[in-house]
Amino acid sequence: MTEHITSRDGSTLAVDRVGEGPAVILVGGAFNDRSTVAGLAAELASNYTVLTYDRRGRAESTDKAREAGGDFDPANELDDLAAVLEHAGGHAHLFGHSSGAILVLEGAMRGLPADSVAIYESPFRADPDLPHPPADLLDRLTALAEKGDRDGAASLFLAEAIGLPPEIVSGMKHGPVWAFFLGNALTLPYDVGFSRPSELVDRDRLGTLTMPVLAVYGDRTSPNLAAGAKVVAESVPGARLAVLPGEDHGVLQHPQALAPTLIEFFG
Repeated sequence: MTEHITSRDGSTLAVDRVGEGPAVILVGGAFNDRSTVAGLAAELASNYTVLTYDRRGRAESTDKAREAGGDFDPANELDDLAAVLEHAGGHAHLFGHSSGAILVLEGAMRGLPADSVAIYESPFRADPDLPHPPADLLDRLTALAEKGDRDGAASLFLAEAIGLPPEIVSGMKHGPVWAFFLGNALTLPYDVGFSRPSELVDRDRLGTLTMPVLAVYGDRTSPNLAAGAKVVAESVPGARLAVLPGEDHGVLQHPQALAPTLIEFFG
């Protein structure tokens, strides 16, 4: 069932609800919309009321701030999450994948009513010895998005935020996924604005979280993303760390591999 709710600035958010039980909200990362977490929602629906939504500016959700000439302010996405939480009944378990993981952690640190928080491979810069994107990535990405250059924004993000070689990016442009990427490419400054990949993560700030927290990564993922999950488990008092065998950053394509870990954690 798809419903449309209104965020603080008047943006409309498309929200799907499935299942019965305690509320769980799933938040995808860069290039993702509610369709990419639908498989995981289906896996959880026998235990929970699962809500998924299109982040602002993606698929059926609007972005009134950008339409009015405003900046890519991450605070607007926190307002969106607050609106979905209210729609869920005022509180919920939260799960975030990739930059969506940082979004839900940031929401919890700012006092949004999260019963617990589970994250998968939050792209924090956690290890100063590992490669990281340049400090001007957000400025260049924002400039491309403001010009409406979907191809340029997607290419830059994949090359410099993710670190894919040029030949891989070129190959993706000839595959079916590229059209989907282009559809959400103009929202990428939100993802980089949350993750701030050129700055080391603030471990002390993560340490202020008091609700149950689970950090998950796959044993086939990149060292950067593994470190980004581990730093959450190391920094949050009482947090748990789980490693999924055989999985990488594309775990949402294998929701059956992730769902049991979340069900055990959410309870």
